Amino acid sequence: MNPGAGGREDAATGPGAAPDPAPTPSSALASTSGPEPLRASDPPPPASGQVPQPVSDRVPPASGPTPQPPDRALVARYALALGDDALIHAQRLAEWVTRAPTLEDDVALANLGLDLLGQARALLTYAGRLQGAGRDEDDLAYQRDDHEFTNVRLVELPNGDFAVSIARLLAFAVYRRLLLERLSTSADPTLAAIAGKAVPEIAYHVDYARGWLVRLGDGTEESHRRLQAGLTTVWPYVDELFTDVDAFEPLVADGVAVAASALRPAWDVELGAALTEATLTLPEAGRADRQTRGAARQSGGAASQTGGADPQTEGADPQARGADPQIGPGGSPPAGRLGRHTEHLAPLLATLQEVHRAPPGVSW
Repeated sequence: MNPGAGGREDAATGPGAAPDPAPTPSSALASTSGPEPLRASDPPPPASGQVPQPVSDRVPPASGPTPQPPDRALVARYALALGDDALIHAQRLAEWVTRAPTLEDDVALANLGLDLLGQARALLTYAGRLQGAGRDEDDLAYQRDDHEFTNVRLVELPNGDFAVSIARLLAFAVYRRLLLERLSTSADPTLAAIAGKAVPEIAYHVDYARGWLVRLGDGTEESHRRLQAGLTTVWPYVDELFTDVDAFEPLVADGVAVAASALRPAWDVELGAALTEATLTLPEAGRADRQTRGAARQSGGAASQTGGADPQTEGADPQARGADPQIGPGGSPPAGRLGRHTEHLAPLLATLQEVHRAPPGVSW
């Protein structure tokens, strides 16, 4: 039994039926076969002069509320903050070129800075696109003033000696690697892609910094003293890395952003192991802070961000100390995320932006 045009069976099937005709080309079928008969499941034909309703419009809506997309402006603000972290730290690392202890470290630190610069370009480009104001990565990097930057203050501190820079590099690199690992599964595909590409880069930053931490900490008496002093210098700015910004909470709830406070336990463990290997100790502020957080976790309370020296007054708005409703509990405000910086950021930006701003409107 051979199917005919349109999938219907031939009527003549008995032994006296005429032989089947030669197969008809498919192109001919399109022009010779008649319309398909209506099925019971088909909708009735439209009345004369009525426009047929699209099939997609006949599908009943799914039950439950329709999820709302994340606020584009808020995602842009989040991407800009992470981009600013990378851009400012890249500038500080670049300052070590020709000043590092060895030629090899000149090259290594320059490459670390280039890694961060690449991340900054991707994040600032994405932020500019989401803002929809026609600003690109160059506009966001070179045409903003210091109060418009939302980087954490740790990355804007002066390099100091090499030991200070290594202490800062390790603290920031471990934090950023933990952040990017979680962000690589973000509900925002662009943020996830940027983070996924950056994770291997930052993993090398951690290895490089940890290698120097052990080399100096477990080296001579002088190198040990300097690195211990470097930890003391940067430690008051560590809490800000793990202080949540209230404005980003909707993004965290939607799986777009990462809760900064959730990174602290893993960071504590990794830093503690590195310091032990380097025969170094937590600064006094760090020990008090860890005891406070440990007690809070044991009692079931929220992890506190208090304890130790507080540099909030250094170059910051006086309102940065707890009076601002955007500042979370615990007395450790995310000042940098709110555009409140130390006195060190403005001179850094003056150097970074000098050439671009000298001839306004020039295309590079």
